Amino acid sequence: MQSAREGLRKIVVDAIRRGPSAEAPVHGWPLACGATVAARTRVLGYSDGVLRVEVPDAQWRSELLGLVPRYLSTLTQFAKVRRIEFVTAQESGGAKRTGS
Repeated sequence: MQSAREGLRKIVVDAIRRGPSAEAPVHGWPLACGATVAARTRVLGYSDGVLRVEVPDAQWRSELLGLVPRYLSTLTQFAKVRRIEFVTAQESGGAKRTGS
């Protein structure tokens, strides 16, 4: 099962690399953070090596900050992401999310 998972991951990474480079971090975010975090967050944009991600609240931001090195490790496989900036839904003016 592990080799099938790695094979699928390679296919996804290759597909992201073939797409427009400005969209790579947006499409790669769910791969980097996983389905659970991706369902509760939203990429706001990517510019000058900074990926801006909306999170539900300050507690989420605090918890995800500790995972930034792991996320960057994945994202830098297909995009020039230097930094991830987490913005709360309140700060971004976004609607409150109700996902699990």
